[in-house]
Amino acid sequence: MINIIDDILLKDNFTHEELMILLASDVEGRNKIFKKAAQIKEDYVGNIVYFRGLIEYSNSCVKNCYYCGIRAGNKFSTRYNLTDEEVFDAVRYAYENNFASIVIQSGERVNVGFTEKISALLKEIKQISKGTMGVTLSLGEQDLETYQKWFKAGAHRYLLRIETSNRELYKKIHPDDAMHDYNVRLEALKNLKKAGFQVGTGVMVGLPFQTISDLADDLIFFKELDIDMAGLGPYIEHHQTPLYIEKDRLISKTERFNLSLKMIALLRIMMKDINIAATTAMQAIDPMGREKAIKVGANVIMPNLTPIKYRENYQLYEDKPCMDEEADECKNCLEARIKIAGHTIGYGEWGDSLHFKKRKGLI
Repeated sequence: MINIIDDILLKDNFTHEELMILLASDVEGRNKIFKKAAQIKEDYVGNIVYFRGLIEYSNSCVKNCYYCGIRAGNKFSTRYNLTDEEVFDAVRYAYENNFASIVIQSGERVNVGFTEKISALLKEIKQISKGTMGVTLSLGEQDLETYQKWFKAGAHRYLLRIETSNRELYKKIHPDDAMHDYNVRLEALKNLKKAGFQVGTGVMVGLPFQTISDLADDLIFFKELDIDMAGLGPYIEHHQTPLYIEKDRLISKTERFNLSLKMIALLRIMMKDINIAATTAMQAIDPMGREKAIKVGANVIMPNLTPIKYRENYQLYEDKPCMDEEADECKNCLEARIKIAGHTIGYGEWGDSLHFKKRKGLI
């Protein structure tokens, strides 16, 4: 098996069958994958990690995804919206601490009031930062006009996770209705490109009903969609969700974590110059989860700047770490973690996707 893995890893692109072999590899094979991914990362994007200050703007959501703790149908969730000043305080912190970029994340909403509010916030963020703050949005499915409006207002990166590229599995983890349509989500990803955004997506690893074949397809999906950035990590169940009833189908959290590391490493090998986030879900399973993700290919990390009083209400999954850390504590902790991982922080840099820049002829 090891000889087969050595032979496969001589390639830059993998077939579906080869990806399944790599994803199913044992510890020795896994380490070979990690070693190659680490070298490719160093060669193509360098051992630099970029901060994106995370602002969890609101947990109000119109969707009812079966896996999510802030789904509309969760009657136990206390809903909130940050005030404008709370958003601007977080932006000022990021600006004064030289983060250079923020992420505004929210439950999905589709109405004019929400669209206009985000546009107004974006314009003020540019004023506060004197035009220097990079902005990533993660605000769900919107129409092309809305994406264009937000891009014009100052955002330039957008994360919209597909969660699984398997249409049948997608139906199993979402209600089967017009509001949770795989085709609509795929079209939204394409519209983001049309609007000019650097586009990111991602999946959950270790879902009920999910197979190694599905994960191989996910990697191929990323490549074919030609994404600029990715955020992926282990599925972690939430007891207030419909999918929790399938918890006995799950592989162990350790297996989900290790598979997530393999997915990150293989994506780095396949798409050498994209941005890959070390997600908080990795640390929810392993205290050193984000460091391990960085070592095998991730190059973006998101210190949480959301006011502490709201954080317990933005739990997409259970056991989310860093719930009670002030911004300074979080920053200092992550600085130490990144140093342990043998990397440096790209302070003052947007850290935009090199893949995007090359595709656009900017470098």
